[in-house]
Amino acid sequence: MDDRTGTTLHTGLLILTTAAVAWLSGLPMLFPSLGPSAFVLALFQDSDATSPRRVIGGHAIGVVAGLLAYYLFAAGVTMTSATDPGSIEGLQLAASAVLATVLTTGGMLATDTRHPPACATTLIVSLGLLSTVFEGVLIVLTVVVLVVAHELLLATERLGAQYESRLRS
Repeated sequence: MDDRTGTTLHTGLLILTTAAVAWLSGLPMLFPSLGPSAFVLALFQDSDATSPRRVIGGHAIGVVAGLLAYYLFAAGVTMTSATDPGSIEGLQLAASAVLATVLTTGGMLATDTRHPPACATTLIVSLGLLSTVFEGVLIVLTVVVLVVAHELLLATERLGAQYESRLRS
């Protein structure tokens, strides 16, 4: 199979996994940073950049940093529509987003858990979109589901390749 087709299908299957769990559970287990994570996992399948430690760790740091920043600066405010120019709410959300991004970046660099999509996760949390502790735990759990689905897909592909090579022998 062409690498582009394989990467495309792999990405789609990863998102399908979390979409199915979200649909069946009714929980918010689909959020924007999963798309880039799924793409990175599919494109760089066996690289250090896609190690479970980096992917899960990066998102976990993003969640913790986002929650800390949100509750420090913007608790109760949500970025679901534009704020009034110069408003206190807009300033609270901006401060929350900046602090969360700085903490996430520093945290990932300090722990060697670099995963760029985690910076999107921290914004989702710090802007009040998924900003409860329960939703934070759910984000990390969803990333674990994504990583497990990725590992299962890789194992299936390897088994298929071994089977093909035995047939040719």
